Amino acid sequence: MTVRSSNSVPEIFSLLSSGSVRITEPLNFWAGKRREGQKDNKEPVYEPSTGLVLCHLEPCGAAEVDQAVRAAKSAFGHWSRMSGMERARIMIEAAHMIESRREEIARLEVVNNGKSITEARLDVDSARLCIEYYAGLSSTMAGQHVQLPGGSFAYTRREPLGVCAGIGAWNYPFQIAAWKSAPALACGNSMVFKPSPVTPVTAVMLAEIFTQAGAPDGLLNVVQGGQETGRLLCHHPDVAKVSFTGSVPTGQKIMEMASKGVKPVTLELGGKSPLLIFQDSDLENAVKGALMANFLSQGQVCSNGTRVFVHKDILPEFLREVVARTKAIEIGDPLLESTRMGALVSRPHLSKVLAFVEQAKREGATVLCGGEPYVPSDPKLRGGYYMTPCVLGDCRDEMTCVKEEIFGPVMSVLSFETEEEVLRRANDTTMGLAAGVFTRDVRRAHRVVEQLKAGSCFINNYNVTPVEVPFGGFKMSGIGRENGQVTIEYYSQLKTVFVEMGDVDSLF
Repeated sequence: MTVRSSNSVPEIFSLLSSGSVRITEPLNFWAGKRREGQKDNKEPVYEPSTGLVLCHLEPCGAAEVDQAVRAAKSAFGHWSRMSGMERARIMIEAAHMIESRREEIARLEVVNNGKSITEARLDVDSARLCIEYYAGLSSTMAGQHVQLPGGSFAYTRREPLGVCAGIGAWNYPFQIAAWKSAPALACGNSMVFKPSPVTPVTAVMLAEIFTQAGAPDGLLNVVQGGQETGRLLCHHPDVAKVSFTGSVPTGQKIMEMASKGVKPVTLELGGKSPLLIFQDSDLENAVKGALMANFLSQGQVCSNGTRVFVHKDILPEFLREVVARTKAIEIGDPLLESTRMGALVSRPHLSKVLAFVEQAKREGATVLCGGEPYVPSDPKLRGGYYMTPCVLGDCRDEMTCVKEEIFGPVMSVLSFETEEEVLRRANDTTMGLAAGVFTRDVRRAHRVVEQLKAGSCFINNYNVTPVEVPFGGFKMSGIGRENGQVTIEYYSQLKTVFVEMGDVDSLF
């Protein structure tokens, strides 16, 4: 079955609800149109829920990347001269179009990524809200006036950077494309976005939507490809900034490449985040928080609180509850409303996550539930990349499952006795993306959060990411922030202007 991009939502539904799905239209997009890439280097893209080939990706080489950047540079000239209100009107129109196509986009996200339709809808909502939020901020960019002696004065201007490069991850394809492009466009920049080659399908839809909403051709462009395409983007002389979401090792390479041109970077990288559950916690909420901290998107979330520290006094009760609820998670067809856990993104990644579970067992952890390949009863899904969500008990700080990012549905549970002890252990990591604490003691909650070395902290909840609030990490989890008002600073530059109202006071 062939799926073609269309504004006709019922047509898309009928195609996606049939057995086999295939996408044939080009996935590259620049200068307002879908474009073909390098046909000789086509790569298969798989549907995680079935294991079948979904489409073939045509990567972009030097010529294609240059065309996309040139298109973005051309659009920047017009877009940057528009007022904030003019830019906002187009962004709001794009948000309305996303809202009207919510189900279509969400279903294509499911087919390409494997997450449940319930989660995919929320991701599309987050993308829309992000665009609406930055549309509101686009007209608020302003400088400062400073009065100086003798009637002279100075002022500052906040100006766009130019062409920005966005490089996305495969766990939130459409949402990340919006999270990076919305603040960039609001500030008057243009963007060339490279999705993950594992999930290339929906970012091009966002670029089309902006064009249809009235943006100048070339404002948001999409180039497909892997490391080489990303390298070409980072090194392109007309790219002024790079924003990347992904692993720590790749982020280090991005930072090194950008440094050659002294380009600013935003890096949202990995995490091995702690979740601290004290003995006075509301246990019902703590259990729900631990599940949300570990099993969203099949555990493929950078901010997940995968090191769950539970006070020894409540550990047995916590484990009983969390294991029972983990076993009850419905796994299967991600397009079904009842499904709560779909397929992992690829077969190699599934194998990697399962290997982590096996290593944990060898190192002495106890598998309390899950951690095994799962084969759905539906024959169409038997080639998919499924596993049962896993809870590991008897974990110790030195275990691999506690120290390394697994990026799958694996929760490692550890016990603690004192606040001082658990804070020391929680901070004993090179990463610092997120952290959480559950307690009824308000003073303890704020005291603990103050000492946690993480960029995004949660009190009595977890993995809540409203677009109005900055998101990003400490230490090796990244540089800069996504979302919130502060992100305007990461997509703009400050110019200072001095105005002399008298004569020059010269020393010569």
